[in-house]
Amino acid sequence: MRVVIAEDNALLREGLVLLLTSAGHEVAAVAASGPEVLPALLEHRPDVAVLDVRMPPGFRDEGLRAALAARAEIPGMPVLVLSQYVEETYAAELLGGGAGGVGYLLKDRVGRVDEFLDALERVAAGGTALDPEVVAELLATRKDDPVDRLTPREREVLRLMAEGRDNATIATQLVVTERAVSKHIGNVFLKLGLPPSDSGHRRVLAVLAYLDKRFHA
Repeated sequence: MRVVIAEDNALLREGLVLLLTSAGHEVAAVAASGPEVLPALLEHRPDVAVLDVRMPPGFRDEGLRAALAARAEIPGMPVLVLSQYVEETYAAELLGGGAGGVGYLLKDRVGRVDEFLDALERVAAGGTALDPEVVAELLATRKDDPVDRLTPREREVLRLMAEGRDNATIATQLVVTERAVSKHIGNVFLKLGLPPSDSGHRRVLAVLAYLDKRFHA
């Protein structure tokens, strides 16, 4: 895969370059400040972009703004955002519209090499990869929220779906059969008022689209 990296921390930036090249990927460009990000993305049109949220000069949301601008120019361009903290507003904005090819991981996750590379590949393929802590924030209960109607097990299944896990992985993690997982997923869609969907990214994106609406209600 061809990757563009946007990260102002030199140590982390070089670490990402080494990690990705060692895994057989090509780093097409790196950006160390907000103004450098969008030109790099538009010039190189990578298979996936790995972006920090807060970058110079303002250290607010420069990386995210560049990612959103690039996706407006190149619809569906895969973006994996890295952040030091769970920032709900940024996560919700990135997921706006239910488009695929998005990820939001905490930087600690980069240290878990296999998990990071797996997430990168899922995003590049048009899927989703959300950090469990981000998912926990998105699933925070709210009065009269349809999520409240889910059973504890259905909430577990929804959480794993939002992380981008397939039925087999969910079954393994919950120590149940895939048939049981399919049944739980059917109940989740029914209770959330979402149309049935087959396995794959579409069902994940439907759940994420629903979760995104909760931030903009």
